[in-house]
Amino acid sequence: MTGRLIAFEGADASGKSTQARRLGERLGLPVTFQFGATDIGGAIRSIVLDPTNELLDDRAEALLIIADKAQHVAEIVGPALAIGDTIISDRFTASTIAYQGFGRGLDLDLLASMMDFATHGLEPDLTVLLDVDLDVARARLGDQFDRIEGAGAQFHQRVRDGYLTLADADPGRWVVVDAAGTVDEVGARVDAAVDAWFDRHR
Repeated sequence: MTGRLIAFEGADASGKSTQARRLGERLGLPVTFQFGATDIGGAIRSIVLDPTNELLDDRAEALLIIADKAQHVAEIVGPALAIGDTIISDRFTASTIAYQGFGRGLDLDLLASMMDFATHGLEPDLTVLLDVDLDVARARLGDQFDRIEGAGAQFHQRVRDGYLTLADADPGRWVVVDAAGTVDEVGARVDAAVDAWFDRHR
């Protein structure tokens, strides 16, 4: 079977990392993440998320995150797909459109063009969006925020709305899962949605 890329997306504290790992274990698939899965990406992540970097410009933030995507595809995702493996990624290109586009207000088309360059046009075959109410996500985070988590309620509402807009625009490659509830409850919804997608795309 041709290798496929499954991406998990969602707001901070939506549970996407947990559910990506859970699905990987169930299906016996490797799981990676953005941003920071490579050594170079890890250095980028430390810059972007450090709350003391208050002067980091929104455009510089976007360029750093897109650079991580280029390295992630070059080192991890691209080689896996090239040998026919299916791989799961905790975040991929949609997160930049949601966070830096809808959230920060940067040009959506320009961001998409830069990511196309960075990833050689690679897009997930399936994106699982874990959608959760902002108040639930905030409660899960507690009171310790990194630089992006602490960007404010209006920013994160724009991010959530952006994700839903992206999902609505491409229903063939996106599934939206209610991320409220326990890990097992959400996991059951993820399993059902992913299995149904695979049944339609065998």
